Amino acid sequence: MPGQRKRKQKQRRDWERSRPDRVPGRWEPLFSTQVHSELKEFVRRLHEEGTVTDPAQLRIDMFCGRLTHPSSYRVSVYVPDVEQAGGGGESRRGRPEAAG
Repeated sequence: MPGQRKRKQKQRRDWERSRPDRVPGRWEPLFSTQVHSELKEFVRRLHEEGTVTDPAQLRIDMFCGRLTHPSSYRVSVYVPDVEQAGGGGESRRGRPEAAG
């Protein structure tokens, strides 16, 4: 199909620019379970409520179990650092040189 390679490359470039690791922050765990259906229900609710609108802001980790430990799932959301992402206005208030 003509143009498919260009479209895919453009999508990949757009995704690379908006990746969470380009913005300083951290992954914050929200939910942990051992039941796959509970995981799917929780992620569905997040999307319905509008808590997570960008799939790149959501991470699902699966910890594979062995004989003694069952497999478990953890859902984390990316939380950007407010100080670095929102500008320097908040961090300057406490400094004496900015008060003058």
